[in-house]
Amino acid sequence: MIRSTFKKSGGRFISFSVSGHSGYNDSGSDIVCAGVSSAVMLICNAITEVFKIKADVAVKKDEISLKLIDKSEEGGALIESLALHLNSLREDYPENITTDISEV
Repeated sequence: MIRSTFKKSGGRFISFSVSGHSGYNDSGSDIVCAGVSSAVMLICNAITEVFKIKADVAVKKDEISLKLIDKSEEGGALIESLALHLNSLREDYPENITTDISEV
């Protein structure tokens, strides 16, 4: 199962972490994993490379996380976009994705 966690502060998204495997299909044929991975990389690159927003990005085996250093409105909106996207995927694949959003 893919587990995604999102943190908000003052109502604004400030970080996320995505880990695990969906288990929907074999590696290389797993459309759920591919969709999540692509969305996560898009948001990471948009935040750090396109908008040049300072963020701590950590990539480990089976996990990627991003925490905004610069608590910009744009960065928060991009993370919120990822949360919305993963929630949409979770509705279609509830056995393969979980999402958690909490206020810190």
